[in-house]
Amino acid sequence: MELLFLLLSSFLFLLFLLHAIDLYRRRTLPPGPTGLPVIGNLLDLGPKPHETLAKLSQKHGPLMTIRLGTITTVVASTPEAAREILQRNDEACSGRVVPDAVTALKHRDLAVIWISTNKEWRYIRKAISGYLTHQQKLDTLSDLREKVVEGMLEYLRECSRKNEAVDIGRLTFAVALNQMSNTMLSRNVTTYDSDDIGGFKMAVKTVMEVDGKFNIADVFPVLKPWDPQKIRRKAKAAYDWFDKVTDGFINDRLNHRESKLPRYGDMLDSLLDYGQENETQFNLIHMIKTLLVDLFIGGTETSSNTTEWVMTELLLNPHMFSRVRQEVSTIVGKDGNIQESKILNLPYLQAIIKETLRLHLSTPFLVPHRTETDVKLGEYVVPKNTQILVNAWAIARDPRYWENPLTFMPERFLENKLDYKGRHFEYIPFGSGRRMCPGMPLAHRVVSLMVASLVYHFDWKLPYVKEDINMNCIFGVTLIRETSLVAIPIPVKLVLT
Repeated sequence: MELLFLLLSSFLFLLFLLHAIDLYRRRTLPPGPTGLPVIGNLLDLGPKPHETLAKLSQKHGPLMTIRLGTITTVVASTPEAAREILQRNDEACSGRVVPDAVTALKHRDLAVIWISTNKEWRYIRKAISGYLTHQQKLDTLSDLREKVVEGMLEYLRECSRKNEAVDIGRLTFAVALNQMSNTMLSRNVTTYDSDDIGGFKMAVKTVMEVDGKFNIADVFPVLKPWDPQKIRRKAKAAYDWFDKVTDGFINDRLNHRESKLPRYGDMLDSLLDYGQENETQFNLIHMIKTLLVDLFIGGTETSSNTTEWVMTELLLNPHMFSRVRQEVSTIVGKDGNIQESKILNLPYLQAIIKETLRLHLSTPFLVPHRTETDVKLGEYVVPKNTQILVNAWAIARDPRYWENPLTFMPERFLENKLDYKGRHFEYIPFGSGRRMCPGMPLAHRVVSLMVASLVYHFDWKLPYVKEDINMNCIFGVTLIRETSLVAIPIPVKLVLT
C-alpha cells in the first residue's frame, strides 16, 4: 500500500512539475488554450487541425501558443503574423522541425527541405535555381514537358474511343511525374495505363501519409528509439525504394557519359557538371540522389492535386470552363499544340489556378519552422528551438482580406496584382522568405500546361450528376481529396487559328 501511495504521489508531483514548467515557459509566449497535463492540447486538434487551429485563433489571437505533448508550438494564423515570422524574422525562424519519419531518409542532411540554412543548403538552392527553376533553363526544357502532354492527349483520345472514365487525379499525377522526370532525366518513368504508375504513386503516397500522420514519437521524443507506431519503418520502405530507383538513374547517366555519348542537356547533366566543379563542397552522388527524391515527392503530388481541383471547379462551373477554353484558343497555333510559354500570362487561366491554390490549398500548414534563437515576435518573446506553424489555410480564408472567402471566385485575381511569389502575405501557397518552395516556377508551368490542355482538347462527361462531386479532404502533409474526380473525355473539334 505504501509503495502504491509513493508511486501515485510521484506521478502527481511529476504532473505538477510539468505543468509548472509549462507555465514558466509561457510567460513570454503568445496566449493559447489551456492544455491537459502531459498531453497538452493534443485532444484539441481533431482530424482536421488546420480548421481547428483556425477557429482557436479567433479566440486566442493571430499568434497563439499550443503544447503538443512536450513540444511547444506557436501558430500564426493571419497575414500580419506570417509576415512577422517569414519576413521580419526570417533568419531567426528559418530552422526546421524534422519529423521522426523523415529520419528514415538516407542523407537527410542533404535534403533541401529539412536541413538548416547552412553552407550546403545554399549550394543546393543555387543548383536548383540555376539548373531547374531559372527561366532560361525552364524554357530550354519546355519541349520535353510539352511532349509528355502530347502523350497524355493520345491516352485520353484512346479512353474516349472506348468510352472509358478517367481518374483525373491519377492521370495528372502520372503526367506531373513524367514532366518532372523529363525535366530532370529526359525520360518518362511511367505509362498512363500502369496500375501502380511504376511504383511512384505508392511511394509518394506513403511518404506524404507518414510525414503528415500524427506520430507520438514526435511529441514525446523519448519514444523515438521504439518507433511505437512503426511510422519510421513504413517511411524507410518508401525512401529505400526511391534510393534504389534514383541509384539506377544516376548509374545509367554516368555510364552514358563515360561512353562519350551525346549529352542530354537536362537537369541531371547540369547537376553532375555542377557537382564536379564544386566537388569539395559536398558529396556529389548523395546530393543528387537526395535532390531527385525531394523533387519527385514535392513536385508531383501537389501539382496533380492542384490540377485535379482546378478541373473539379471548372466542371462545376461550365461558364468558367468555356471562358478558359476560349482564352487558350487565342494562342493556339495552326497545329493545335499548346506551347508552355504562351499560356503563362493568360489572365483568366492564371486567375483560375490562383483561386484554386487559395481555396484548395495543397499544403494547409507551411513546413514547420523552428526558431534558431530567442526571437521577438510582436510583443512576445519566443524561445530558441520553438516549433512554429504558419496556417496558410486560415490566412487564405481570412474574411478581412477575401470577399466571400468560401466562394470560388477567380475574378478576384483579375482585379488585383497578387501573386504566389511570397510578397503578399495574405496569399502564400508556396510560402515566403528563404524557406519558400524552390520548385514554384516549375510547378506553375506544369499545372498551367496540364489545365490548358485538358480544357482545350476535351469536353468532360461526368458519370454522375455534378452535385454528387465529393469536395471533402483528408488531412496530411497535403490535403488530398476524399474521393477522386472521375470523368469521360470527349475530344472537341479544334478551331485552328
